[in-house]
Amino acid sequence: MNARTLAALMLAGLFLLPACAMGETLDLSLFEGGEPPAAESWDEAVFDTRPWYEREDGSDWRYQDDGSVIVTISATGDVTIGGDTRKSGKSVFDKQLEKEPSGLDFPFENTRAIFAEDDMTIVNFEGTLTNGKSRTKNTYSFAAPPEYVQVLSSGSVEAVSLENNHIMDHGEQGYQDTCDTLSGAGIVFSGHLGSSIFLTETGVSIGMLSYQTFNGKYPDIYAAIEGDIKALRDAGCQLVIVSYHWGEEKDYVPNERQVPLGRATIDAGADLVIGHHSHRINPIEEYKGKYICYSLGNFSFAGNTRPDDMDTYIFQQRFRVYPDGTAANEGFRIVPCSISSQEKINDFKPTPKDAAGSEALVERLKGLNKKLEKAYKSIGVEAVKRYPTEWENTY
Repeated sequence: MNARTLAALMLAGLFLLPACAMGETLDLSLFEGGEPPAAESWDEAVFDTRPWYEREDGSDWRYQDDGSVIVTISATGDVTIGGDTRKSGKSVFDKQLEKEPSGLDFPFENTRAIFAEDDMTIVNFEGTLTNGKSRTKNTYSFAAPPEYVQVLSSGSVEAVSLENNHIMDHGEQGYQDTCDTLSGAGIVFSGHLGSSIFLTETGVSIGMLSYQTFNGKYPDIYAAIEGDIKALRDAGCQLVIVSYHWGEEKDYVPNERQVPLGRATIDAGADLVIGHHSHRINPIEEYKGKYICYSLGNFSFAGNTRPDDMDTYIFQQRFRVYPDGTAANEGFRIVPCSISSQEKINDFKPTPKDAAGSEALVERLKGLNKKLEKAYKSIGVEAVKRYPTEWENTY
């Protein structure tokens, strides 16, 4: 339940004050005893049920007076559900599923409200949705039954990147099963089969590309990126997001191959670069007024019940898209999270941190900023100056 809904619970016949609706502090002096009276029954309770983008006067703040549209995008790192199909017995994910009253809705139940209040949520889906057999000798071979797509759809996830080192764990058929399942759930995806386009409710087209850099793929990406982005622009996309599965596992800063590619992607016309694979949070570079998120870490990650680092964050950015199709950066924020709702055990349920935990994660990112800038001082890498946890602009 979000803060606005909590503030809206009052006795029937009482109305929300405008200040409360705008997210300001409710003047408790107006109520006897210093607080609103509690409703005596559920039927008497009053809730604010307006859509997240609706002002009190009924207008949609995403549509601006100058004809532009504000678009909010959320992004996370690795999402892995199910388990290794080569192993006998129930996976750790299915064992946790048996304990959860909300069933397949459980992984995103603590972040769903955040994702519901944006125009598009994109995650890296590292695994497959198939009942087929494993076709890999990888250390892990992740798969979940196709019906587990409910984890994404109920979690308000509209898009996934499908290009990573596990997407082919179950061969071509497993990959096709995954694509068909996502399509059936209304979730768009991009990967080595091509790009995808997501159309927001406000009519903004968002193009998505996904690449993995392993097995000597860097030259191929450099050769393709400009043309791939241009093709999406030619198709009418006002925004283009590029996802990379790159780097080394457990690295907290990008390596010397990631930084040039991230910058080249912005130079080629991308609006945002999102990275993953290291399973660790990385700092964010600001390059030519755009952001390169080198790694968003894990998110709902069923690969390990006792990971040695459970920090992660949701990256959110707003764009202003003008009638002529151009777009401007309207700022970003992060939502500091743990990949689990428990302190020492990973229950695959990402959970926003409290104030102290959020402050600690922000300080950690500032420390990683210094390491990034020191490592690439010769080429003038600049990390973002701040990691705001609240939106700086209101509409």
